[in-house]
Amino acid sequence: MDLTVGDIAMATGGRIVAGEPHWAATSFTYDSRHLEPGACFFALRGDRDGHDFVQHAFAQGALVAVVTRDPGDHGRPGARALVQVDDTLRALGECARIARERMPKATVVGITGSAGKTSTKDLAAAALSRRFDVLASPGSFNNESGLPLTLLAGTPRTEVVVAEMGARFEGNISDLCAIARPTIGVITNIGLAHAEHLGSREDIARVKAELLDALPPDGVAILNADDEMTESLAAGRGLQVVRVGLGADPARGVRVEDVRVDHELRPTFRLSSQWGEVDVTLGMRGHHQVINAGMAAAVAFVLGVPADDVARGLADATTASWRMQLEHSPAGVTVLNDAYNASPGTVEAALRSFSHLPVEGRRVAVLGEMRELGRFAEAEHERVGRLAGELAVDAVIAVGEGARPIATAARGAGIDVVVEAADARAALGAVVELAGPGDAVLVKASRAVGLEVVADALAAGAADGVRPAGRLAEHAELLDGGRRP
Repeated sequence: MDLTVGDIAMATGGRIVAGEPHWAATSFTYDSRHLEPGACFFALRGDRDGHDFVQHAFAQGALVAVVTRDPGDHGRPGARALVQVDDTLRALGECARIARERMPKATVVGITGSAGKTSTKDLAAAALSRRFDVLASPGSFNNESGLPLTLLAGTPRTEVVVAEMGARFEGNISDLCAIARPTIGVITNIGLAHAEHLGSREDIARVKAELLDALPPDGVAILNADDEMTESLAAGRGLQVVRVGLGADPARGVRVEDVRVDHELRPTFRLSSQWGEVDVTLGMRGHHQVINAGMAAAVAFVLGVPADDVARGLADATTASWRMQLEHSPAGVTVLNDAYNASPGTVEAALRSFSHLPVEGRRVAVLGEMRELGRFAEAEHERVGRLAGELAVDAVIAVGEGARPIATAARGAGIDVVVEAADARAALGAVVELAGPGDAVLVKASRAVGLEVVADALAAGAADGVRPAGRLAEHAELLDGGRRP
């Protein structure tokens, strides 16, 4: 979407400090490291102050910067523009509203839930792509800064926007919907992700339902037929509801049946619905992806995509790195890297998929703590440890102070080899000692634990018989600086 400096100032109530109103920005970002010439750079305040990177943004080719303070004559950019506003994050959202208005014929699909949002978003975009000009959130751009950037990447030709919507607090989804104005809402499931801030499952369901409450009267809600919270979500809203799941009624929803998983954990299944029947094979891994795929298919069916095109699109779908990423190291160790993030539901799904992976040797689960569970933290970590025992995991490495209940429960479940590691560095040392040729290693934790670097190191050959110290030195930069909030 192109916006002129004048557009940006008008949308945000800002003041043009430098530059000409008719100059047009052709892309938008808040990361000065990754911008295109002609971009608009928003100086957001977070862990780091974006104002410290305005000059770098201009050096990289930015045309305009949106700031909260005038840098004065010494900091003004010459042949570049500055728009001064009261709040750069709010300004980003206001610019996204303009972008949404300039896509008046586009259908916006909002996707939320406690787990599976990103995969469902990627699957939906793929299922729609054979019939529509589709714009989808990159990665997990699902918050008050990421969703506006998604809309700003659209054009007047965009026909469908697939927007992931996350929530850490009540009102987050309502705010995102006010910008994006969805007409189709997908809720993947209701679990305990972010329970520290959101409360019980009932409280979380109420927050996720903000998406449904934002839909117009002729909107469509796509819900998980196998989730016990779905009936309360569907009740009393007057929306068309399409239920998806193993137990869905194919006359009114989308049933997923005949599920099989191959030796690489890729599922094959059949979708039966009022729109027809079709067999699907996914490129994504994991039994749990079949429900996400069914929901994505439901979006495409509602918008008129034929079943065969849906199946072909789903077969081509890919998702972000560190999500059920299967790799085979030079040392003969199979690494299942699902380290992008973790909640009770996603850890259970990963462990169940891991249990179906053909392994000649041992199964080693490197499980870091699951953050933001509040009063549910201890019980949910214990449940993970017990589940590892039920699924015949041979060894568990529990990473982080909060993961201690995993270790305790794993020992109680009969797992003989249980190691407690303080952090990612210690976890890598432990798994290098344990894993050998023919073994498989699952890596799963909340992003803040930083276990993706453990998986990357293992896949690169850190379990090839070299003592841990040597491999740790090679990966020290990642281990020290690779963690993400």
